[in-house]
Amino acid sequence: MVNEAWPALPLEPWTDSLATLHMWMQIVGKIRLRESPPINHGWHSTLYVTSRGVTTSPIPHGTRTFQIDFDFIDHALIVQASDGAVARVPLEAQTVATFYRRLMDALHGMAIDVHIYAKPNEVADPIPFERDEVHRAYDPEAVHRFWGALVQADRVFKMFRSHFIGKCSPVHLFWGALDLAVTRFSGRRAPEHPGGIPNLPDRVTREAYSHEVSSCGFWAGTPGTPLAYPAFYAYAYPEPKGFESAAVAPAAAFYSPDFKEFILPYDVVRESSDPDATLLEFLQSTYEAAANRAKWDLNALER
Repeated sequence: MVNEAWPALPLEPWTDSLATLHMWMQIVGKIRLRESPPINHGWHSTLYVTSRGVTTSPIPHGTRTFQIDFDFIDHALIVQASDGAVARVPLEAQTVATFYRRLMDALHGMAIDVHIYAKPNEVADPIPFERDEVHRAYDPEAVHRFWGALVQADRVFKMFRSHFIGKCSPVHLFWGALDLAVTRFSGRRAPEHPGGIPNLPDRVTREAYSHEVSSCGFWAGTPGTPLAYPAFYAYAYPEPKGFESAAVAPAAAFYSPDFKEFILPYDVVRESSDPDATLLEFLQSTYEAAANRAKWDLNALER
């Protein structure tokens, strides 16, 4: 029996809505990036799962703070400031250009004027937000299911994170590739990353991977690729020798040479008798494959 807390999330029916939502989240993420004090590895730019959607968390703006929340239950974008000012933008079928204008107008009406680099990152053929009339779909039911999957992944990732006492990221949503991730660090410097991510400065990538990591995450799938379905992933940087041939669990997990990551299809977790245990097994076994082969100091890093 399928655990109904883990919603079905086939990619094809909502591909257009996912592309639109991705651009909207890039806009909101760039606002947080522009206004927040820098934190290592780009952690000052990420978004977080909430009990209603996704949030920026409080963003400083002069002596005030504000936050932007995607509410995927009532399907509204809500901007709230520490002085009590509130604005709403409906989440409905609309172009990226319209969403961008509505949000910037709402911020301006709250005396919050933010100037961002108004062009997407980490996507091929990016369209400036103010000129994007292509992405306009919004399927509220599909978006709600996506958020439901994020809620479950976020919850289990936090359980997995709790056993590690070394440096570890929060569980956060990266708007560049739109993936939820949590990353553990060995504490040792890593070789310079080669970069090469589309429309992302190499200096950003190199700072993000300045130290050895074992990282895992979830994303909804990438149309037109071998992974055109929602999946969990795990990788190491730098990838230690023998990582790709490690025996990991559950049996349905596999190493993708295209992505250089271990992959576990979301439906394998969703359809298992114990989704939490199945996902935790994948997270732990792939972490051990990375940490043991790279000879991390596990006594210093684990409870």
